[in-house]
Amino acid sequence: MNYDGKIFRPVQNSENGETSAETTFLYRQEGNILRSDYSGGKIIQGYLIGLVDQKGRIEMRYHQVNASGELMAGICQSRPEILPSGKIRLYESWQWTSGDQSKGTSILEEV
Repeated sequence: MNYDGKIFRPVQNSENGETSAETTFLYRQEGNILRSDYSGGKIIQGYLIGLVDQKGRIEMRYHQVNASGELMAGICQSRPEILPSGKIRLYESWQWTSGDQSKGTSILEEV
């Protein structure tokens, strides 16, 4: 699976997360290396980098500056589902490595 050039937006997130429907992720992929710039909602600017396996699963690390001016970071594992429309839905399990180190889940969908 190749995510290059795809745009994703969250459709669901745990209460302790900072992404929302206003957050936009632009994915870039070269080989199995994935990266993204993202912003919107509570996030002023964020970046992620990850590795994509043969089934399209992503292991990533992210860091972002939120609207409160805090630098936040975390880890995330994503599992893709191809929707009937051909678009991709990502099921994510994540954990903050900064702040309270809490865990959460989110769902992103390709725009």
